[in-house]
Amino acid sequence: MQVTSLGGLEVSRIGLGVMGMSAFYTGAGRDDAESVRTVHRALDLGVSHLDTAEVYGPYVNEELVGRAVKGRRDEVVIATKFGLVSHTGRAGPDSTPASIRTAVDGSLRRLGTDRIDLYYQHRVDPGTPIEETVGALSELVAAGKVRHIGLSEASATTIRRAHAVHHVAAVQTEYSLWTRDPEAEVLPTLRELGIGLVPYAPLGHGFLTGGIRTLDGLDATDWRRTNPRFTGGSLTRNLHILDEVTEIADEAGATPAQVALAWLLAQDEGIAPIPGTRRVDRLEENCAADGIRLAADQITRLNNLTPASGERHSESDMAAIDR
Repeated sequence: MQVTSLGGLEVSRIGLGVMGMSAFYTGAGRDDAESVRTVHRALDLGVSHLDTAEVYGPYVNEELVGRAVKGRRDEVVIATKFGLVSHTGRAGPDSTPASIRTAVDGSLRRLGTDRIDLYYQHRVDPGTPIEETVGALSELVAAGKVRHIGLSEASATTIRRAHAVHHVAAVQTEYSLWTRDPEAEVLPTLRELGIGLVPYAPLGHGFLTGGIRTLDGLDATDWRRTNPRFTGGSLTRNLHILDEVTEIADEAGATPAQVALAWLLAQDEGIAPIPGTRRVDRLEENCAADGIRLAADQITRLNNLTPASGERHSESDMAAIDR
């Protein structure tokens, strides 16, 4: 597995998002033993970047990561997030210094570690100036509890304000062949400031794997059943994206998921997607994308795909994104 730098933090080009091992996608099918095997296989394959958050579960996903990396802590970059769970009794997002101090200690305990390699603000808190939040994070860096700080779903303006207070190593946002929003302002800002980009949902929440052409196979509690890109006719309208990706995959002797990841890796250095899975076979498929090189004409065809139909999140979730 090749490596890249996220603002000075070295990680594998392809990481592992572990959220779905505990929440949102799995319904009644959660299997911690299988998930731990997948994490172990990831480490064996050279995947050094694991991404979790205190709100996943909540809490149980961090505990799962802690169990999975026990005895192998030095092989992995652990990224986790704070801010969607309040530790001060405040309603809504809470990135006040008091909440952050409580949050980090809880994450350290659940992860079974003495430091968090990359600590993200999960969503920008409109009630707390970003300078105040980053100031509190810089104190955690000075104390050795956190090595690098990051932002998630932050606008270019917020990124600049945060970076002026303390070096931001990475910004996490949704970025894939069906979510190109960061290309307008965020990605150019990151390149200018030397900040890495961590695309979450790089496979379009499973759509770009080719395994979802209808909603029939999804668990009744799967959140995609209410997502605008999968409902109201949008799923059918978006199949043209998958069809083009599949055609290029056939040409390249790859899978659609591998093409989607290879396209992301071809965009620039300092981009490290974190596809999520709890299955070893899917993990191995995703990791193999690191060795795929798309032809220039194939990248052009993918660049020119018609944008996806439907908002990427529900109205309430989009309202929480800093834009």
